Amino acid sequence: MTFNKFNISKTAIATAFTFLTCSTFITQTANAETIENFVPCMVSDSGGFDDRSFNQLSYEGLQAAAKELGVEIKQAESRTETDFSGNLSGLIDAGCNIVVSVGFLLADATIEAAENNTDINFALVDVADTGLPNVQSIVFDTTGAAFLAGYAAADTTKTGIVGTFGGMQIPAVTIFMDGFTQGVNYYNEKNNKDVKALGWNFETQNGLFTGGFAANESAKSAAVALIDQNADVIMPVGGPVFISAAEAIIDSKKEIAMVGVDSDLFISEPKYRNLYLTSVLKKLDEGVKTSVVSAGQGNFSNVAYIGTLANQGVDIAPFHDWESKVRPELAAELSAIKQGIIAGEIKVSSPASPIKQ
Repeated sequence: MTFNKFNISKTAIATAFTFLTCSTFITQTANAETIENFVPCMVSDSGGFDDRSFNQLSYEGLQAAAKELGVEIKQAESRTETDFSGNLSGLIDAGCNIVVSVGFLLADATIEAAENNTDINFALVDVADTGLPNVQSIVFDTTGAAFLAGYAAADTTKTGIVGTFGGMQIPAVTIFMDGFTQGVNYYNEKNNKDVKALGWNFETQNGLFTGGFAANESAKSAAVALIDQNADVIMPVGGPVFISAAEAIIDSKKEIAMVGVDSDLFISEPKYRNLYLTSVLKKLDEGVKTSVVSAGQGNFSNVAYIGTLANQGVDIAPFHDWESKVRPELAAELSAIKQGIIAGEIKVSSPASPIKQ
């Protein structure tokens, strides 16, 4: 069966790949010199590849790698956690040479697949080093970037209250919340202020979570809970949960800013562009591209890829539409703080950090 580039019907997909009963399986061809027989693949978590967040960014990294290598890519989109093992098996049977698993929730299924298929390489996004020779971890120390966002939020609030909530209480989520709250605390120390950060307690590692990564009533209720406590800057962490937070902000009819995570939401989801103070950037696309290209060139390594402020693997986005609303000196202050974090002069930590403290 021949597939047209970027134009495959659901019927054709279902016919060609019947073993993926709960996923969509797509093949694409890039225009470049082909590395013979190399097939890179990806499995999403239950958020899907159109989540405007980490699944989508990771997939864009796979596409970029395919373009550079000149190869076909295959993907399996999970709808629930029960799809993970079947999707991995399907891609293995389809002849994939490297399978990128997107998200912490895929860890167990991917490790099992890697142990049973030692001739295939795997890359695990948001999962710490497994120690397996055929698995590379792609992880990000987002504490520093989230720290900058927390400082900016504290400087921007008019009520003196900011907040955050997460999808699930897993390391890839809480690491953002750790950095954010520490940034608020640093702002208070340096400016003799008392801005409150709701939704997460760094010391106890307890906070506000929706229990999943869906844009639903639970996510909206979490945002409403913060709004009802007068938080006027909110950072939702967990893929599409930001959509529910945005709707809660709109319904409140208050001037409330939102901090995005993973991608620059001003670009990836412009529908709510007037709400975004900034976004904590986690450059999953670069991490995935680096891992896949290396594997395609015969240089696969199980040494973890770690994105940091220092190597520009994480950062914060511009203020965009909020540029005129923030204090003129804020950008320069954030730049200085960023350099201080990189130099080790400003301490930021998280139990979830991929870098040993």
